[in-house]
Amino acid sequence: MKPRAIWQPGQLVLHAVLALMSLFCLVPFIIILSSSMTREMDILSNGYNLYPKHFDFTAYRYLFQRMSVVLTGYKVTGLVTVIGTIGSLAISAMIAYPISLRRLKYRRFISGYVLVTLLFNGGMVPWYIVCVKYLHLHNNLWALIMPSLVNGFNIFLMRNYFSSIPEEMHESAKIDGAGELRTLWSVILPLSVPVFASVGLFIALAYWNDWWLGLMLIDKASLQPLQLMLRTIVSNVDYLANSSVLSTGADQMVPREGVKMAATIVTIGPIIFLYPFLQKYFVKGLMMGAVKG
Repeated sequence: MKPRAIWQPGQLVLHAVLALMSLFCLVPFIIILSSSMTREMDILSNGYNLYPKHFDFTAYRYLFQRMSVVLTGYKVTGLVTVIGTIGSLAISAMIAYPISLRRLKYRRFISGYVLVTLLFNGGMVPWYIVCVKYLHLHNNLWALIMPSLVNGFNIFLMRNYFSSIPEEMHESAKIDGAGELRTLWSVILPLSVPVFASVGLFIALAYWNDWWLGLMLIDKASLQPLQLMLRTIVSNVDYLANSSVLSTGADQMVPREGVKMAATIVTIGPIIFLYPFLQKYFVKGLMMGAVKG
C-alpha cells in the first residue's frame, strides 16, 4: 500500500494563500508599531515604513506624561467593558430566547419591534434629553453602559442561533420538569457558547472603542473612558504642532503622527488578547446565527 503524502498539492496552495493573507493582515499592525517609534521628521520625509530609520520614543513620552490619567482611563474603560458585555449578553439572550420559540404568541410583533430599532432612531437631541433628564445618565458610570446595552443586530444573531437548536431539546427539558428559565440556563446556554463568544466579542469591542458616550454624557475627568482621554491628548498634540511658538527643528518637532500611532498601540493591546480565546467559536457562531431564519 502506497503511503499517503502528508502535504497534498492542494493543501500546500491553500496554506500558502492563507499565510499570505495573514501577512497582509499583520503588515498594517507592524507599520503602526514602527511609526510609533519613528522620529517625526522621518515620517514626514519618508512616509510610513516597516522598520524605523531612527528609533525615537518621544511619542510614548508625550503619551505617558500624565500616566495616572491614562491608568484611570484604563480602569474606567475596563470596568465599563466587563459590566456592559455581561449585562448586554444577559439582556440580549433573555429577549432572543422567547422570540426564537414558535409557540410564543406575539413573537412576530416583538421581532418587528426589535427590527424597527435598527432602521429608525429619534435623533441626537431627543436621545440626549431622554438620557440626561429622564434616565439621569450624566456624570456616572451607567452613562457609559446603559445607552449601548441592547442592540437589535445582536438579538437577531442570538435568536437565529437559538432557533437552530432542535425542538426536542426543549421538550425533553419540559418533560423533566424544567421551566423556561431553567431550560435557558441548563440546556440552551451550554449549547450556545459559539454565539455568546461571537456576540460578546462584538459587544466588548464596541464598549472598549467607544468615546462618543463619554463626550456627550461625561464632564468629570475621573470618569472619562480611555478612548476619550487619548483623543484629547492627540488633539492637544495637534494644537501644539500647529502652534507658531514651537520650533520647527527636527529635534524639537512635536510627534503628531507618532502620538496617533502610539495611542493606537496603547488602546489595541488588551482587547486583541481576546481573539485567541474566542477564535474557535467565532466563525461557527456567526454562521449558525446568520443562516438559520
